[in-house]
Amino acid sequence: MRIENNEDKDWIEYINGFSDNYNDRVYSNSTGLVMNKGHQSCEEKFAPSDHFDNVLEIGSGTGEHFKFVRHSFREYTFTDCDHNNLEKINNNLSNDIRFNKLKFEVMDARKLDFKDESFDRIIATHLLEHLTHPHLVIKEWKRVLRKGGTLSILIPTDPGVLWKMGRYFTTRRNAIKKGINYDYIMAREHINSCNNLISLLNYYFPNSESHFWPLKVLPSIDLNLFYIFHSIK
Repeated sequence: MRIENNEDKDWIEYINGFSDNYNDRVYSNSTGLVMNKGHQSCEEKFAPSDHFDNVLEIGSGTGEHFKFVRHSFREYTFTDCDHNNLEKINNNLSNDIRFNKLKFEVMDARKLDFKDESFDRIIATHLLEHLTHPHLVIKEWKRVLRKGGTLSILIPTDPGVLWKMGRYFTTRRNAIKKGINYDYIMAREHINSCNNLISLLNYYFPNSESHFWPLKVLPSIDLNLFYIFHSIK
């Protein structure tokens, strides 16, 4: 990942150690159990009998979501702007029986190097809240999604009350213990609110279904931790 010369020391250290420290910082404690529930909830509508020919996961990170994908596919492409993340996924999945169907591409989520209508399903988890000009990003993702294809989005309910409380007592506390300036990092990481992203997604993909987790019957960002969105183009 390219880092500007005038960047702050805390940001440089965070980015340079992202792929090595992310799982330990987030997925190795109680927060990881909750995060995995979000990934699982995102995939629960799909059965092993479902099939998507070409699948694209955007901003794959270190590959946390893939283990919850149950449906079959001919080809599954991971993309991320950091080659270290993709290398880690490659190593972690080398023994997976689906490995020969996987592809890895270093790519900017905001400008994809794919032709129009290339994919039957697009997955983006814990990504849209990080990207500037999210309306343009959603339009770019829509461009490479085939007509009749499915877009699946998972985002945190930040700045909801339950999300902020959970973060304060878990990831924030753990990050500070590790010397990470957590509040500064989150101010730069989570730049789009859940409510605004929901409005944008519904505008560009009106044919959709969605739910919150864990309280599906209470559609409130203050009483839930994640928002899951699926839509057919």
